Amino acid sequence: MTEFFQGFGMSYEFAWTVATLVGIIVISLLVMFAVAMVIYVDRKVLGAIMLRRGPNVVGPFGLLQSFADGLKVFLQETIIPSAANKGIFLLAPIITFTVALAAWAVIPFDAGVVLADINVGLLYILAISSLGVYGVVMSGWASNSKYPFFSAMRAAAQMISYEVSIGFILVCVVLWAGTFNMTGIVEAQRGHGLGVVNGFFFNPLLFPMFVVFFISALAETARAPFDLTEAESELVAGYQTEYSSMAFALFWLGEYANILLMCSLCTLLFMGGWLPPVEWAPLYYVPGIVWFLLKTFFFFLLFSWIWATVPRYRYDQLMRLGWKVFLPMSLLFVAAISGYLMASGHFESKQDLNVRGGSFVNYDCTLPTDDGTVPPKVAIAYDEFSNKVSFIAPIDWKGSVNVERVEPIQIPASYRLNWTDVNGNEHRGEIVSSDDMSPASFSYVQNDGTYVSWNCRLMEASS
Repeated sequence: MTEFFQGFGMSYEFAWTVATLVGIIVISLLVMFAVAMVIYVDRKVLGAIMLRRGPNVVGPFGLLQSFADGLKVFLQETIIPSAANKGIFLLAPIITFTVALAAWAVIPFDAGVVLADINVGLLYILAISSLGVYGVVMSGWASNSKYPFFSAMRAAAQMISYEVSIGFILVCVVLWAGTFNMTGIVEAQRGHGLGVVNGFFFNPLLFPMFVVFFISALAETARAPFDLTEAESELVAGYQTEYSSMAFALFWLGEYANILLMCSLCTLLFMGGWLPPVEWAPLYYVPGIVWFLLKTFFFFLLFSWIWATVPRYRYDQLMRLGWKVFLPMSLLFVAAISGYLMASGHFESKQDLNVRGGSFVNYDCTLPTDDGTVPPKVAIAYDEFSNKVSFIAPIDWKGSVNVERVEPIQIPASYRLNWTDVNGNEHRGEIVSSDDMSPASFSYVQNDGTYVSWNCRLMEASS
């Protein structure tokens, strides 16, 4: 998108800023539209299971019901309790809603379709998702009411207990994928199951973690059967009791945005993300974003199904499951998976973005062509311990870095490389950079014997 805006005569920096702002707006609008639609789906699933119609009046098949509800809430009066702390009371739903949207910045919808493809994307999501509890605690305390306060305390304890387990589950995924980068984690699942199935769920050691992650996602989003923060029989409406109008709607939107985020994480971490379910060439004609959306929607249907059929846990059962079952289990699997990977030599052969503390170089490259083709980024990881170089992008070279020769062994420098791509095709090329690593060029010989040279601009370098 940056290249698109550069076509209007903008400088690179200004074009990048505009492209980023447009990306933020587009993702935010799409997430909000998706939230409106899944609320409709949620109500239809509940209606079907309870043998009733669900929304079916406003718009064709009731599709506009969520928008009508949003308009109704928007037109209502915002009532602030006289004893409430007004500033914090109004700030709490804003924080909940903003944090729920911020996590989507690093979610890749397809190969290269991501707002910020950062090296520590998974760590970013874990940090952002843990901030959601602050909005809940602030709302419960600022309401100056007993039931919202009890609900806020429950929410804090519940989220902390299950986030610990989620953290260890993510460690298992990172150990196997060898990277915190979300795109890298998806690519590591390509052909993972017997060379045919795309997804970590097929792995006997990771499948139990997949199940625990899904259950923990239900608890993390306070979804039934773990909706103890909104238990109407004892807490009225929980931390939202004193809220009305758009303040209440922001909590509602943030909750469903978090649910969709957890469904997308299940897809990205265990189900192969935008990859088709199996390595079969005709399936790749379906756009990757379609596979991503179908898998995410499947997990949301499971969320709805569980909500309609599973009774609510008692609070002591909720805490026992988190601390006495999931935490020891996830710790055990971290030890088992790391032990297996060490014994199998997995770490010795893994050349990826975060390999053993090496250096990382990211170039934004331009291929001088007449047809206006925009090439992908060239991203290179250098492992100072094994003297190897890895390609992180282009995406079809990723994870295939059988580099035979690197001279000299330092950055910045000139690298003469031989490598094999994911399809088994052999390549040879050279990476040349100046002392300040900018400008640089990346040259290689294609399969047909033609010589290609990209002019590159340094984007990022770290050690």
